[in-house]
Amino acid sequence: MATLPHEFADPNLMELALTHASTGAAEDNERLEFLGDAVLDLIVAEELYRQRPNHAEGAMTELKAWIVSRRVLADVTRDIGMDAIARIGLGMRNRVLPRSVLANIYEAYLGAVYLDGGLEAARRFARITLDKPLTRILTAEGEPNPKQTLQRHGQLATGEPPTYVVVRERGHAHAKAFLVAAEIGKRRFPSAWGRTLKEAERWAAHEALLVLEEEA
Repeated sequence: MATLPHEFADPNLMELALTHASTGAAEDNERLEFLGDAVLDLIVAEELYRQRPNHAEGAMTELKAWIVSRRVLADVTRDIGMDAIARIGLGMRNRVLPRSVLANIYEAYLGAVYLDGGLEAARRFARITLDKPLTRILTAEGEPNPKQTLQRHGQLATGEPPTYVVVRERGHAHAKAFLVAAEIGKRRFPSAWGRTLKEAERWAAHEALLVLEEEA
């Protein structure tokens, strides 16, 4: 069994956190997942606020979105062996679990840790298990660039880089805002606002990556 950085006072909480809805059990981990998602957002936001005092709100939002993304949480869930102890329905066994399922298990487990031991226990669990992605961000060695990431995806999917379309502009010359959407081939992704074209393109790339991650 995986050794995880929290010893539960209430083992029933741990069991519930590891019970995916696909089991058809009377109780599953969906409510804990809802709670854990909120707890994770708080913990990561607090860490970025303390560690990146010169970052603007938009930059911190982008970094937080990357750290709590399904891709990162799924990788962490596998790394710490939580996937091996999760209770999954028969139809999902003996195959690679989707990122969404793995990420949901992580969030549910964090929610259970929070209920069992409070915010400090949840902080400790998150800091230990998310140490690698947090370290990459806080040392600026692996700070994500959504445009570069989306470009790689576009090259793999269509052989062409994504394009960025200005959907709308507003404001005066000295205080403009731009609404931009990313396109890969004939597919257009949700648009995003930015105070400059460069910023709007980064946010548009981020929106596209969120959609693609949901589909992965």
